[in-house]
Amino acid sequence: MPKPRRPKLGQHFLADVRYRSRIVQALGLRPDDLVIEIGPGHGAITPLVAAQARQVAAVELDPALAAELQQKFQQEPRVEVINADILATDLAAICRRFQARECFIFGNLPYYITSPIIHHLLEFAGSIRAMGLLVQREVAERLAARPGSRDYGYLTVLAGLYASPHVALEVPPGAFSPPPKVHSALVCFEMHSPDARIGRGRERKFQTFLKQCFAHKRKKLLNCLAEAYPRERVEQELERLNVPLKARAEQLSLNDFISLFSNLCP
Repeated sequence: MPKPRRPKLGQHFLADVRYRSRIVQALGLRPDDLVIEIGPGHGAITPLVAAQARQVAAVELDPALAAELQQKFQQEPRVEVINADILATDLAAICRRFQARECFIFGNLPYYITSPIIHHLLEFAGSIRAMGLLVQREVAERLAARPGSRDYGYLTVLAGLYASPHVALEVPPGAFSPPPKVHSALVCFEMHSPDARIGRGRERKFQTFLKQCFAHKRKKLLNCLAEAYPRERVEQELERLNVPLKARAEQLSLNDFISLFSNLCP
């Protein structure tokens, strides 16, 4: 038997009917939701999403797949296919186009580009009600990690700034075609506004600050921050927060990082 052709863009299409239903049920969609679906592929899960929402804007990068989807859903007014790169897509503009204040994001994300997509989505956090992202299980564990755990890191804290992520469902390799070599998981994000202490319009500066904190995983946080800020000042702020001077970044909570940032970067 010939092996299934592996798609060009690294997709692993969700083939298992039972897992499609379980995923859609876990999303918690509302009848008035505008859903922006990332990488619908052959559109296997799109009609299930459309049945529970007001509108689906399916963003597909592959021109051949986009044409196939347009043909498939030409008689379905609640599905519109957009042939575009999600990394270059203005999500707020799509919301305005469909007269929606916020959207729901759903996507089966290609493993090799998961982190850039999540970063891009979070830039439009103010236009997003909630998200359900199917990602590699390792990334899912990182997104939902707690301070002090092995998986806790920069992406954990960044996601926590805008949302409360939790792992809703694990999905085995056999649910996909072709099956990946790793397990996947659905991560659901309930969005919220960033902490006011960061300051309006300063989210990018906070991201830069976080990257500095996690720049050297084996280094103490003090040594990481001393590369960008006066060492004595960093020591004072860590002591004020009752954070040991030997602590590493993965030991601090989001609240600790925000307090440090608001005092080191007034």
